[in-house]
Amino acid sequence: MRLFDSEIKRCQAALVSTRLEEATQRKRKGKSNMDVRTGFVVLFCLIGLTCADPVKFKDCGSSSGKVSMVDITPCASQPCELHKGQSYSVNVTFNSGVVSQTSTAVVHGVIAGVPIPFPIPIEDGCKSGIQCPIQMKQQYHYLNSLPVKSEYPSIKLVVKWELKDDNKNDLFCINFPVQIVS
Repeated sequence: MRLFDSEIKRCQAALVSTRLEEATQRKRKGKSNMDVRTGFVVLFCLIGLTCADPVKFKDCGSSSGKVSMVDITPCASQPCELHKGQSYSVNVTFNSGVVSQTSTAVVHGVIAGVPIPFPIPIEDGCKSGIQCPIQMKQQYHYLNSLPVKSEYPSIKLVVKWELKDDNKNDLFCINFPVQIVS
């Protein structure tokens, strides 16, 4: 979080400095290409703000693969705050330990130890950024969305996300905490 705060302060300082230079330049020789420079500073600040730390997760039994990174966008803090009525991008980078013709995603919200099915738009992993058939010892980037319905309660919970191979074994199984907010 300190990195995020320092990035904001640095961007603010750069923007103020650029605006002062722009005003000085306009006084000297009229409007110049300072607007372009200001645009680049703002663009780089926005890029810096979107670069967040990977999500902290726990492996929950990936028997057919190994997860190297989980990223949820947007997620500025952990646990990720999921706003009702919005959809979030979930990107899981993993290495496969098996060959599989298919892959199927299964998602649950775990509340007080009880798994509750959490519907996602695309259950077929082969339509979620993975080129099937899945090969052994290959790295894959699974990408799906996590829609948060307006009728969900405001609550802290753990999301359990599994991607299963042909034999119903987990290519990956991850748990990560979230908080649903209004």
